[in-house]
Amino acid sequence: MLTENGDGLAPQTGPDDEPRKPLPRVPSYIRLTPRRAVASFDNLVALANHQERLKEARKIVWRDRGEPAVELTDVWECIEHAGRGGLRAGAIAFAIRASLNLVLAMLRFGKVSKEMRFALIRRAIFGKDSFRFAAMLGSFVALYKTMLNALPIVLPVTPSSPPSPFEEDEEDESVSVTPVEISLSKREPRLSLSAQAHQQWVQKQTRRWHAVVAGAIAGGVAIMFEKRSRRLIIAQQLFVRGLQGSYNAFASRRGFRIPHGDVLLFSLCCVQIVYALFSRPETLPRSYTTWLSKASGAPIIAIDMVRDINRTGTFDVSGIDQILAREDLAPANRTAILARKALATATPPNFGPPYPPCGVVHPWVESCMAVPLPRLWTVFQWGFPIYGALHLIPLMLFKRSAFLSSPLRMLWRAVWGTIRSSAFLATFVAAYQSWFCFKHNMHALLSSQRKVDIPQIIFAFFGSKYSYALGGLLGGLSLLIEEKRRRGELAMYVLPKGLESAWLTARGKGWVFRTGEFGEMIVSLDRRSPFVRILMKGS
Repeated sequence: MLTENGDGLAPQTGPDDEPRKPLPRVPSYIRLTPRRAVASFDNLVALANHQERLKEARKIVWRDRGEPAVELTDVWECIEHAGRGGLRAGAIAFAIRASLNLVLAMLRFGKVSKEMRFALIRRAIFGKDSFRFAAMLGSFVALYKTMLNALPIVLPVTPSSPPSPFEEDEEDESVSVTPVEISLSKREPRLSLSAQAHQQWVQKQTRRWHAVVAGAIAGGVAIMFEKRSRRLIIAQQLFVRGLQGSYNAFASRRGFRIPHGDVLLFSLCCVQIVYALFSRPETLPRSYTTWLSKASGAPIIAIDMVRDINRTGTFDVSGIDQILAREDLAPANRTAILARKALATATPPNFGPPYPPCGVVHPWVESCMAVPLPRLWTVFQWGFPIYGALHLIPLMLFKRSAFLSSPLRMLWRAVWGTIRSSAFLATFVAAYQSWFCFKHNMHALLSSQRKVDIPQIIFAFFGSKYSYALGGLLGGLSLLIEEKRRRGELAMYVLPKGLESAWLTARGKGWVFRTGEFGEMIVSLDRRSPFVRILMKGS
């Protein structure tokens, strides 16, 4: 009788039978040595250990989502915690700046030789700009976290006595609130795990001046890591972010809201920026005026001619000659420009109306009605790669898990955002081009007719330099094309440009004082602190 054992089939022995040896038999299967299996298992174990070490190393710098906020008990723990936060912020800043520089460098590949491309990429990633930006944000986070967490330990705050539970019960019994009577400001929001952890952190027993001192010192020191040419730009951004935080806190406390306030703010800033572009270009950064002139699509000579007329009432005749030398100059435009040149070179010279001929702005097209649509498409093509980088880089850096889980959907969101941003810029330029030609044609029409008595103020407005600013107000309405969450960001981008231009214009007229060499630091100290304080309050 045979039974099954661990080695196969063997005869079963009874109590009276003698034990028998199993029959010799050659196995019918191939027996493999487990060397490869053991090696694979060892590799899996090594990989698991490596992943654990990476996870532990990651925890040194990064905090997992939803992880409770750390409780610090002494100053050394505050320094260690701030160091991890500084490393994290510095790494993110380096990645953002290097990625943006890399995209901008790749756009220049067609203008440089192949031998210089590798050096261009290396400088874009590992250049001084990336390390400066990382040092600025990393030092700010490290200093801010150190002082904010150490001040309550060094100067402890006496906690107030907790309210009596009996008083709460009495209040609950005496006041019955129906669901209809609950105001929106008293409703408890449903927060994510990260937001709950942040809320627990901000509810620590601290004083407001702790955030003021920490933000002021951290902001003033961190901005010194950047180049002097960029300090003013960064200080302006910190200033407007402080204004934004203060306004949001005031608006939420008072319970009011301005409909489309971001679009209104953007349009008002464009009023000052466009006026400065054509009348006071020295009040804007040179790089910004160059970018605006290039985005407009108009010849640089035409923009210079507008500036000269607005400031002196004259223009350089040599610029007219450069326009006349163009091969794509339309015949009707050539006739109008030659007539204007004849007046300017006469004795005495007569420079004509206070604006250049429309043929100088669009010499290749005779009719002003045929300019907006081609200009719309040209600016759209020009801005598409720029906005594509701005939409794609943050997506790959901050939403990697969502991008890897559904790449097609996230890529479509980036493409659609790029289309909307490019359409916004193109619409702004086309709208302003339309206003530019419209106001000049209106001025020519009103000056030539004699049947209707037009008020002098209207006639003078269409020919004044301030009429250019109204085009900025109308063009700013194109921000409605952008996604709603990006409207505020774009308004915050142009706000420091407009404020700087308005400040320098007022200073040129003697209305305000000079800030000296430490203006950037003063702005960083003054407005970074309220912004951080608003964040501490969870607004």
